[in-house]
Amino acid sequence: MSAVPQVTALRGGHVTLAAAADAFLATPRTAAYASAIDRVITRLGRDRPLAHVTDTAIGAALTELWGASAPATWNRNRAAVTSWLAWCQAKKHSAAPSVPADAERRKESADETRAVAKTTIHRLLSRRDVPLREKTLWRMLYETAARAAEILALNVEDLDLEHRRAPVRSKGGAIEWVYWDSGTAERRPVPARRPAAGGICPHTGRARLGYDRARVLLDTYAGLDLHHLRHSAATHLGEAEVPLQLIMGKTRHKNPRTAMRYVQPGADAIAKVTEVLAPRRRTH
Repeated sequence: MSAVPQVTALRGGHVTLAAAADAFLATPRTAAYASAIDRVITRLGRDRPLAHVTDTAIGAALTELWGASAPATWNRNRAAVTSWLAWCQAKKHSAAPSVPADAERRKESADETRAVAKTTIHRLLSRRDVPLREKTLWRMLYETAARAAEILALNVEDLDLEHRRAPVRSKGGAIEWVYWDSGTAERRPVPARRPAAGGICPHTGRARLGYDRARVLLDTYAGLDLHHLRHSAATHLGEAEVPLQLIMGKTRHKNPRTAMRYVQPGADAIAKVTEVLAPRRRTH
């Protein structure tokens, strides 16, 4: 046996893509990455040895899957795969590839998401043709003003139902709390977990909800993006004259300038303030 195969074996050359993905996704707070990683390893071959995959193959898979997507979608999925491969190299000392330099992050345009009227959201959440699971998720996203990936990464045992809150991991890695109100509490929210084999929960027998599927469902039923719910929640707080400091606490933004782009008045608020400019009505 030559020296090269021996080194490869010592560095995890026998580990398959599926095994490497399962090991990574079993670590805390990585469930939000499951959809992207599962799609990449399926594209490359789940039983393919991790050590036999090249940087070029990783780049090609990313391009085939999300090359035509919006910059934010490309960056999100690229980040998931990057984190997984870096973990394999650093924590498991595996002979893992890297995301190639030419598959770089893409520049995202300024967030121009428009808030959805509060009445529109409440009508959506009361529709009888929408399954309870979806309505519970959407209401939870709206009431927590949290990022969709954060809520979808929660396990049921993470939920503090008595105090209507749950811990999430921020972008910087810190543990923060998100809070919901009675609307979500009445529905006993059940966020998705890491999909089991075949995407079926072994306890309930039901399919578990991932980010991509959640995005497609909201678009199908309402023509909205998951971010609309977070953005609309922040905007509605601003329209209610909630101080910016409290809105930052709710959305967990650290920079006031960043938070301000989410707190733009919606159409209803602009229409209402126009009343100030109208001529004063005469009273008899």
